[in-house]
Amino acid sequence: MSAEFWVGVGFFIFIGILGWLGVHKTLLKGLDERGNKVSAELAEAKRLRVEAEKLLAEYESRRSLAEQEAAGLIADANAEAERMNAAAKISIEDFVKRRTAQAELKIAQAETSAMIEVKAAATDAAIKASELILKDQMSGTAGADMFAKGLAEVKAHLN
Repeated sequence: MSAEFWVGVGFFIFIGILGWLGVHKTLLKGLDERGNKVSAELAEAKRLRVEAEKLLAEYESRRSLAEQEAAGLIADANAEAERMNAAAKISIEDFVKRRTAQAELKIAQAETSAMIEVKAAATDAAIKASELILKDQMSGTAGADMFAKGLAEVKAHLN
C-alpha cells in the first residue's frame, strides 16, 4: 500500500480521536461564543447609533431654537435702537426749538433795551440842547423859571 493511503488512514484516525475527545464541541462552543459576542457588540453599536441620532436631533432642534431666539433678540434690539433714535431726534428737535426761542427772546430783550437806551440818550441830548438854547435866549430868574417849567414838560411827555 502506498504512503498516501497510510497518510489518509492516519488523518481519519486523528479526526476520529479529536471527535471522541469532544474537540469539535469545544470548537463549536468557542465559535458560538464568538458569534454571540459579535452579535452583542453589533446590538450595542446599533443602540449607541440610535442614541447618537437622538442626541443629534435634539442638539439640532436646540440650535434651531437658539437661532430663532437670536434672530428675535436682534429684531428686538433693532426695534429698540429705532425707538431710541426717534426719541433722541425728538429730544434734539425740542432742544433746538427751546434754544431758538431763548435766543429770540434775548434778541427781543436786547432790542427793547437798546431802544430804551437810545430814547434816553435822545432825551438827554434834547434836554441839553434845549437848555443851551434857552440859556442863550433867556437870562435871569425868569429864564431859570421858564427852563425848569419846560424841563418838567419834556420829562412828562417822554415818560
